[in-house]
Amino acid sequence: MTKHRFERLHHGEVILDMCFSCQAIWFDEFESVQITPGGIVELFKLLHEHHDDQRLPLSAPLRCPRCEEKLLHGLDVAKHGGQFNYHRCLQKHGRFTTFAQFMIEKGFVRQLNPAEINELSAKVGIISCMGCGAPVDIRKDHACGHCRAPITILDPSAVEQALTRYQHAEVRRTTRDVELLGDAIVMREREKSRFKRTKPEPENAGIIDAIDLLSAGAEFVWNLIKR
Repeated sequence: MTKHRFERLHHGEVILDMCFSCQAIWFDEFESVQITPGGIVELFKLLHEHHDDQRLPLSAPLRCPRCEEKLLHGLDVAKHGGQFNYHRCLQKHGRFTTFAQFMIEKGFVRQLNPAEINELSAKVGIISCMGCGAPVDIRKDHACGHCRAPITILDPSAVEQALTRYQHAEVRRTTRDVELLGDAIVMREREKSRFKRTKPEPENAGIIDAIDLLSAGAEFVWNLIKR
């Protein structure tokens, strides 16, 4: 596996171990949800560049690169509703995910419904699993018999929607809203005015006002950075 760096949410970077021969990614614990939206777009571009690389079959059984224990097969549901599978370490060192399953998780790949599978099976008998490359006879099976990955397609509309969603999320993450900053300062000033009506002003009120104003702005900017 080779290491690739992507921006981490809040600060720092996520370093992913990737193998283009077996088309898979090793995520240390929680790394898959720590990549920024912009980082996910960059990762998708990298996967696309190596989409046609020659594949090697996945080893059986798969073992954790940290502790060498056998990985346990898992199945989860993505936010957009699609199911994806992976193999995780029981010692919580991380999880092994194929490129195809990662793209399902992030919404770039669409699962076929039963009607679409039946229509496809009438024209094409055997396809290659997007997860592990094993042959799947879709006239009999609606999932890969080796890795249990559901039958999926790289839907151009799904790719476009996912890219747009992540690009917009990255813009929101990196754009600071000056109007919201102004609203926060106004609210802070209103709270201060209510407090003044119930308590006499000290001699250094002017200095305190300036400090409060700066404090409100700094606090708001810090909250934006933490998003």
